[in-house]
Amino acid sequence: MFNFFSLYIIIMFYCALCEEVYTMYSVCADCRKIRHYMNIYSKKRIMEILDNILSREEEKQQNKIKNEIKKDIDNKKIKLEK
Repeated sequence: MFNFFSLYIIIMFYCALCEEVYTMYSVCADCRKIRHYMNIYSKKRIMEILDNILSREEEKQQNKIKNEIKKDIDNKKIKLEK
């Protein structure tokens, strides 16, 4: 007699974005986090940040990150003041 409970099936899924193994969702946890940021800030803004920061030399990236964060904070303050 065949016992279904003793049958183990390993199904591996791959993230559509980074192609790493994941479970349960269409993308892995890291890519879900990126998608979450795109929902908050918009895809266009996330792409601008990534292009502005990652296209720089590594030593200049930290300064650019700080400037981008400051820019976002300043924009939020202006919106709150209105």
